[in-house]
Amino acid sequence: MRISVIFAGKYSKREAKMSNTDTFRVCVIGLGSMGMGAALSCLRAGLATSGVDLSRDRLDAFAKAGGEAVAVSASELTTEFDAAIVLVVNAAQARDAILGDTGIASRMRPGGTIMVSCTQSAADAQSLGLDITARGLLMLDAPVSGGAAKAASGDMTVMASGPRAAFDALAPVLDAVAAKVYEIGPDIGQGATVKVIHQLLAGVHIAVGAEAMALAARAGIPLETMYEVVTNAAGNSWMFENRMRHVVDGDYTPNSAVDIFVKDLGLVTETGRSHAFPLPLASAAFAMFQQASNMGYGKEDDSAVIKTFAGIDLPTAGDKS
Repeated sequence: MRISVIFAGKYSKREAKMSNTDTFRVCVIGLGSMGMGAALSCLRAGLATSGVDLSRDRLDAFAKAGGEAVAVSASELTTEFDAAIVLVVNAAQARDAILGDTGIASRMRPGGTIMVSCTQSAADAQSLGLDITARGLLMLDAPVSGGAAKAASGDMTVMASGPRAAFDALAPVLDAVAAKVYEIGPDIGQGATVKVIHQLLAGVHIAVGAEAMALAARAGIPLETMYEVVTNAAGNSWMFENRMRHVVDGDYTPNSAVDIFVKDLGLVTETGRSHAFPLPLASAAFAMFQQASNMGYGKEDDSAVIKTFAGIDLPTAGDKS
């Protein structure tokens, strides 16, 4: 499998070959923490951008920011689009948002391209790709990473696979939303597989970070001190630094919820089974997130997995002791 970085930064000479951005129109499906950032990044890049979301508050916020049009379903929009970005939670939502009765496929221009950025299995991505192609459209299997902050600044990492024509057609969008775009290969499903493997690491890092902080709490080490030591030492990771800050602050307001990692680590374990490959650490982390969800923390921030540990005192919001 050949893996290449299309760009690390922003498009330059390639821009001149792209569609005229005065007529290029993009629709972002899903204006959550990642989707809103992507949509706003498209606006900053000068792309005429519409948004679709079930939340009226999110739609109003995007319209106020300059969105060309907003709606609770794509079928309510009157514009035809050259490109769409689908940033919903899972494969079922993506399929419905694209090919359902009110999906974006009916609002795409002939030959338009859909960037599917949910976390899903390779099999689901492949099935969706076949059905999108049958509609005369292109699909880029393009999961993303970077969190809400990178989405807001237009600096996401995109791990994408699909035909060259899809990469080229989406160049203005990729330029707007990403700092790095990795071309995994030409086959739909390859991008999905890379994202699933990435989520293995992300989920295990959160789980082991929670385990470490729980042990610190049991041992009587102030969690602020433990956090400062780790984030300035070799044991740090991006997930530890980001998520364990929430634990120190006692703030479990979700950007990514526990139930998201129940889903994602479920995909990880299914991928392992499909390849007859053991994943002992991922399986342990999956069990921890399942337990946290079963205990009623599924809608809280994924750092709430630390609440599965009994007999420890955790900070509460506003408590800096």
